[in-house]
Amino acid sequence: MESRLITAVKNLAAKRAVFRLSELLPRLDDSYLDLSQEEVLADIQPHLTSLRLKAVRSEDDYIFSPTGQSPVIAPGEPETGPQAAFFAGRRIPALIERSIEEYITRKASKNWDDPETLARLKKAIVAQKDDYWRPAYQRRLRYAKGYSVLGYLAYHFPVYFMQAEHLLAMLAREGLLKPSANILDVGTGPGVVPLAIADFYSRLDNRKATVYSLERSEEHIEAFLFLRKQCTTKGAKVSVKAPIAMDITSPDLAKVPGKIDLMIFSNVLNELPGDSPDAGAGIVAALAGRLAPDGTVLITEPADEENAMRMRSLTVALLGHGFTIYGPCAFLWGTRCEAPRCWSFTSARPILPTHIMEVMRQDPEGFRYVNTDIKYSYAILRKDGLTRQECRPPADAKFLRLSKISQHVGKRINVAAAKMSGELGNPRSHVIKLCDGTAKAPIYAVMPGYHRTDENELIVKAPYGSLLELRGVLVRFNKAHNAYNLLVSRNTIVTGLEDTEV
Repeated sequence: MESRLITAVKNLAAKRAVFRLSELLPRLDDSYLDLSQEEVLADIQPHLTSLRLKAVRSEDDYIFSPTGQSPVIAPGEPETGPQAAFFAGRRIPALIERSIEEYITRKASKNWDDPETLARLKKAIVAQKDDYWRPAYQRRLRYAKGYSVLGYLAYHFPVYFMQAEHLLAMLAREGLLKPSANILDVGTGPGVVPLAIADFYSRLDNRKATVYSLERSEEHIEAFLFLRKQCTTKGAKVSVKAPIAMDITSPDLAKVPGKIDLMIFSNVLNELPGDSPDAGAGIVAALAGRLAPDGTVLITEPADEENAMRMRSLTVALLGHGFTIYGPCAFLWGTRCEAPRCWSFTSARPILPTHIMEVMRQDPEGFRYVNTDIKYSYAILRKDGLTRQECRPPADAKFLRLSKISQHVGKRINVAAAKMSGELGNPRSHVIKLCDGTAKAPIYAVMPGYHRTDENELIVKAPYGSLLELRGVLVRFNKAHNAYNLLVSRNTIVTGLEDTEV
């Protein structure tokens, strides 16, 4: 028979996804009055796994929060198995590649490799790239008609498809893909994300999904439906529904499916008119009303400075709408970040050029038409308080908050922070962005290659989003960039930040 203590924990967890031990104590009977928090916690601890809860020390209290789903791909994968083979191949599935070629041929009324068709594809690609690099308020990125859609399929689709696969693998490792999931792709275009989901799930065991999508462009919807017919089969693990025609800037929420477990905004919010993060945050918040209570929102944008920084500002704006940032950001001191000039992104191995790219690269300016680099900025958000890592430096820890770094220029310090970039430098001089959630200016770890040792190379090897301790770094101010550098020397020790989970 279940104890009254565990019943009280269950009842409180049913009302609030995140709660404190101090909030639980008044709900307990008199037998617990004389017990310390640690003694009460000791009685709860054996039941945490079955309750799907974790307890984390926070100053003089403990915070309970959900543990999330068990990982679909165990940490350390996908080094083995079918997912590994796919990522090692570095190319989109042959069926999808052929279907894109067939669709271009069909719409152009000439073979895709006909000189006239290729010339129009190249013109569309150049026009899109020129438009993309304009200031945000001058852009007209639509990819909505004729050769603009075909150019998107030839140039953008392959990289965004593989990017989506990498993000799905990350969500699988985090335990954020439910056994049976309802997924919504917002602003789906020609179906990049739904097709990536169908392909990724085909290599998973005991997982299935229903994928919905929103799209306003009729020509994108036409391309989506053609590719869906060619590249998915009925009765498969993933059911890809026809797109719902909708302008997401004024969504008809009654038409949006409910109980969504994963809502994806892939390379779409940066294309909205206006420069304010509040506009995008309002759209995300409105659509997130269709989320399941334990649903996840994934936002991903290109890695260039303007878009990546705008996305971080949008993410911070969403904190005011009741969201918690699951990752990659970590708020080690429990403060709210203001995303000061935060250019943060990650990357994956480049894809191999598609057949269309190989043909177009024969042009004297062929480099213009080849798109293989995978670099992106992302954020995972929740409304139930769940975060990737519940770490807080102990109260007596001698780590400097990065908000106070200006007072320590020229000094050697110890810091705890999240790794918020891949390699920004090169093997001769490694540069890595760091953040602890308090920084008021950009902070970078800088390590000359000749200072790399077994004791400090984790700053280079650790995955994006990892929590690290850096002991013995020298603070320098970079006046040219109004930023701070933490010099990592051969005497610096870099380790993973100990998790304070109980």
